[in-house]
Amino acid sequence: MAFFSFGEEIEGIAYKTVDEHIMRGSANILLLLSLLAFTNGFMMRNFEALPFITGFIMLNFFIGVFINSKFAPTVVLAKFFNKKESLPIGAVQKHFAWSLGLILSTVTFTLTLFLLNDIRFFEPLCALCILCTTLLYFEVVFNLCIGCKIYQSALSRNLIKQPSVKPRCTGDSCEV
Repeated sequence: MAFFSFGEEIEGIAYKTVDEHIMRGSANILLLLSLLAFTNGFMMRNFEALPFITGFIMLNFFIGVFINSKFAPTVVLAKFFNKKESLPIGAVQKHFAWSLGLILSTVTFTLTLFLLNDIRFFEPLCALCILCTTLLYFEVVFNLCIGCKIYQSALSRNLIKQPSVKPRCTGDSCEV
């Protein structure tokens, strides 16, 4: 497997895959961190911890998107806790979803830095935090990857190139 890659090739499967159980475990860890950040910022008005939490989340997505998903800290931790048999799903739509996560977490991280000096950034940051937490909640609780759904929608509108092979989605929630 190449160092700069998202997913791995499995014999008998014509597309790169990631383990659905590992991705769900990673989403669980990210949801926990997101709730921790939201609780610190919104309920306790403690803004000092927010750049560290959002920075870690951003770094996790950066490593997953640009280096290799298997090196992302939440994926490493999820592998440690996962005892289920591997369930391969298509990596292309997860890569797309993680790219959206990287964009959202980068904006969130930037807003937390501005928030430390200017309280006017509180409301937009809270709205973005609620959005991110909701997306993670749908992934964890309903096994529904909204980023994968957006990928599917972009494919159906020919906004992105059709894959040569149609990979399996999380929880069979879509047919690419």
